Amino acid sequence: MTGCVFPCETQPPSQAECDAHSAAPDTPLDVRAAAEQRERATLRLAALGEMTGGIAHDFRNLLAVIESGLGLAARRAEAPESVRAYIAAAREGIDRGIELTSQLLAFAKHQDLDTHAGNLNEFLRSFEPFLKYGAGPDVRIKLELGSDVPDCLIDPALFDSAVLNLVMNARDAMPNGGEIHVTTERFVQTTATPDPPGPGIYVCVRVKDHGCGMPPEILRKVFDPFFTTKGEKGTGIGMSQVQALALMVGGKIRITSERGLGTTVDLLFPSIQAGT
Repeated sequence: MTGCVFPCETQPPSQAECDAHSAAPDTPLDVRAAAEQRERATLRLAALGEMTGGIAHDFRNLLAVIESGLGLAARRAEAPESVRAYIAAAREGIDRGIELTSQLLAFAKHQDLDTHAGNLNEFLRSFEPFLKYGAGPDVRIKLELGSDVPDCLIDPALFDSAVLNLVMNARDAMPNGGEIHVTTERFVQTTATPDPPGPGIYVCVRVKDHGCGMPPEILRKVFDPFFTTKGEKGTGIGMSQVQALALMVGGKIRITSERGLGTTVDLLFPSIQAGT
């Protein structure tokens, strides 16, 4: 129990307690308690601000996808089958938004992630239409899914959000359009390295673009909270959230980029199938 200032039993203080009391700073107890309460409140507000920024960032991505789907539906009003497909995709976006909110709120309350054993290829196949809407009409999404990727423990909602973040970053790096490659492959780490991941079997999810790329001084800052190159349009939350997801499930994120040639982001997720 915390917050108990006085002893709960009326026993005489020990010599150690007397010494500790005499060594305590000459500050009134109520003043120290108030200062501690203010500090805790400040930390809670800072954490709430980061969580709110993260929710807003992911929802902006989701709303952009829904807007794209509804825009396509409006332009294809004369083709009912196409319209129904676009509306269904928009509804799926709403459902994913609701699911994402539940997961983020659960995380904010320090509850466990809603992890499931699953195949990342299947998640990406079901999410492909959503990624295409998010990429927009001038950018093509090309899935290249490995045939031997093992199952992983993953939170599906946060995984979808992470891949969508990476795809939309890649889209923004190609203002004149282009192609984004989303690939999966089985990755085996055989030797120990100074940084994670350790030896083991992983699924590598790679998002690669051929956009403007980043110079080294920018690349070093991409995981810094609230760092953005998008001005007022960016929150600086996206990449730090993607990194957080990878770390929460025991994985890792790696990024390489070269000015004028594009950016490649690898997400490594540990396999749950030992020896496969």
